[in-house]
Amino acid sequence: MPAPDSEARRILITGATSAIGSALAEAYARPGVTLHLHGRDASKLGAVAEQCLARGAAVQTRNLDVRDSSALHDWLTSLGPLDLVIVNAGVNSHIGPAGEAEAWAEVEAVLAINLQAAMHVTHAVLPAMRARGSGQIALVSSLAAYFGLPVTPAYCASKAGLKAYGEALRGWLAPEGIRVNVIMPGYVKSPMCDAMPGPKPFLLSPEHAAQAIRRGLERNRARISFPFPLNLGTWFLAVLPAFVSLRIVRWLGYGA
Repeated sequence: MPAPDSEARRILITGATSAIGSALAEAYARPGVTLHLHGRDASKLGAVAEQCLARGAAVQTRNLDVRDSSALHDWLTSLGPLDLVIVNAGVNSHIGPAGEAEAWAEVEAVLAINLQAAMHVTHAVLPAMRARGSGQIALVSSLAAYFGLPVTPAYCASKAGLKAYGEALRGWLAPEGIRVNVIMPGYVKSPMCDAMPGPKPFLLSPEHAAQAIRRGLERNRARISFPFPLNLGTWFLAVLPAFVSLRIVRWLGYGA
């Protein structure tokens, strides 16, 4: 059986310059741990690396666009065996204030980064994990994967796809000793969250989110979804008749 993430020594985090990504990097940084941190902003990535180094971790960074499939694959396959891979890189888009459609270029970017690149990361790190019969992969989806919000259709689609992908992987790979977890946060304070239209109930700090994620990974929970009130509400949106759920989300302020 694979070691729990508290014993993980080789950890990869994509999107380590984001609010959740940087909080996770600092949460796992300690002596004896090697962190492989990815980010698109080199200066922010350097700052995160410094914080992790100060906590005693060994740190290696890589600044690249995850849509560059060749560069992404070459980097990932050069890292060697990894104990824990947190696939966190993501972007968002939303409709316009008067109900304008999302720009197609933004839709393509959301799907390429949130879903296709996440699948590529998983595909690249799996062979080494399967060869030794251990490892853990955490895919950062969202509570928005339960029911599509009218204001962020492409984002919801990408996160719903990632949720389904992770759940399928878990069933496939569990007999081989590889753990796969789907992380489904609610609203976490960040520039990306601030830019999203609509209300943001039960807003969490990145540090709170990182703690919830780490606990869930240690317990190998299939879905690490939080906070509880919002998790329960979004789950109900998925099981209620669609016309009822649509009325609820519009009443809550997520209409066009």
